[in-house]
Amino acid sequence: MALKIAKGVWFVSLIIFLVIFFYNYASLGPSVTIVEGTAPVVASKEGVFYGFLAVAALLNLFVFLVNRFFSGIEFKTWFYGLVVTLNAFLAIAINYLALYNSLEKYNYEQIGGIIYGSIVLIVVWLIAWPVYMLAKRLIQR
Repeated sequence: MALKIAKGVWFVSLIIFLVIFFYNYASLGPSVTIVEGTAPVVASKEGVFYGFLAVAALLNLFVFLVNRFFSGIEFKTWFYGLVVTLNAFLAIAINYLALYNSLEKYNYEQIGGIIYGSIVLIVVWLIAWPVYMLAKRLIQR
């Protein structure tokens, strides 16, 4: 049952990411500033589009590979959750990139908590699987 719920949440997260991605892509200018400073990093709108799309496609492709080659339901459920957290991070990243390149005045320090929070969520989710397996082994003894 948990695996079916995880699949549903993953699918919804993928749809939400795609909606956010296409909406923010439409608002980007012809060139996208990624990093400002003495040596600014600027990419084309198409480069950002295909880069984000390639990363998202690769991450979500792993769901199908894990589903095909692994038989453990617990691991599959955990992996679906990991991809959900990665989709959330990508959605937050493209939102930040579009906001940063807009002409709006915004206090960028306010979004730092959201970005770092999504990274912490990914790290916690990555650590959760080894902790779960260790706890499972200790309880079975």
